[in-house]
Amino acid sequence: MRRHGVIPGKHTFPFLLKACSSLSNVLPHCKQVHAQVVKFGLCFDCHVGNGLVRCCSVSGDLVDARYVFDEMPMKNLSLWTTMICGYAQNCCYNEALDLFERMVVDGFEPNGATLASVLSVCARSGCLELGERIHEFMRVKGVEVGVILGTALVYMYAKNGDILMARKLFDEMPERNVVTWNAMICGLASHGHVEDALGLFECMKKEEIVVPNAVTYVGVLSACCHAGLIDVGHEVFCSMKVVYGIEPTIEHYGCMVDLLGRGGKLLEAEEMIKGMPWKPDVVILGALLAASKNNGNTEVAERVVKQILTLDPHNHGVHVSLSNMYAEAGQWQEVSRLRKMMKEEKLKKAPGWSLVAT
Repeated sequence: MRRHGVIPGKHTFPFLLKACSSLSNVLPHCKQVHAQVVKFGLCFDCHVGNGLVRCCSVSGDLVDARYVFDEMPMKNLSLWTTMICGYAQNCCYNEALDLFERMVVDGFEPNGATLASVLSVCARSGCLELGERIHEFMRVKGVEVGVILGTALVYMYAKNGDILMARKLFDEMPERNVVTWNAMICGLASHGHVEDALGLFECMKKEEIVVPNAVTYVGVLSACCHAGLIDVGHEVFCSMKVVYGIEPTIEHYGCMVDLLGRGGKLLEAEEMIKGMPWKPDVVILGALLAASKNNGNTEVAERVVKQILTLDPHNHGVHVSLSNMYAEAGQWQEVSRLRKMMKEEKLKKAPGWSLVAT
């Protein structure tokens, strides 16, 4: 562009920054463009600043994003919203809520994008009271609740345990997308409403308007885990690929390992792990180790511990768990052997702490 004698202006950089945000390696490109923005004296333009804040946020550089935001002498609603969204997307929940309150104090009325972002923060940080106040604000102001805001409300109430309100809002929505269905199904599953979660999943399939995705199946399999429904869970797991062509991820395998482990089917859980298209991680092996402990199966536990230590040689918690299992089984010779090995390798148990959940 400059080769042809054209100087980039305030309308050029927002498009350039938007392009940078879609790249896999965002940060270095964002910094290069930022340097050019400074060079051409466009740091205080709202549109350019908005693009910079968004690009920095996408790259995870919230320090620079906030610096650009704070340096802007005149802030519009879009800039406030972009900074709040940046915090929300990078799990900086306190910062997002603090900035939202400051925005309101400064006299800016939030729009749909702002409200959706803050509601998602309320969901993830457990701020039900603020979420309810935002919901009331929407009612008073007559804010139109479409699919995006409706889904954000369902998600917020479901995550915070107000299942009745979440379901009421869900049922009242004239239009729902797959994210809406997932928010309700996963909310029901995580709070132990297993029959309702499975029933809603069946309704989703019957309506045939919205097709289940990978997240839907995580919620349904989680519900099966809560209720110990091994056969139902296995059928659901198999239907993913056969019916909808969805390739199971490690999360789905993790749910199945947890389900089989809770049902005492440890060998089947081991076979499930062996059949995965990737090597197991510490999380999925930890689930099997916890199941082995709950079922008192030291043989499976020994094999799992070896695998975990191959991945994470400094994971001393697994030695402690195995030692405790030997003690519970009355295998004192094995307890002595393991403790001797831990002493020789200078491994110590952290008091009152374990890496393996029971």
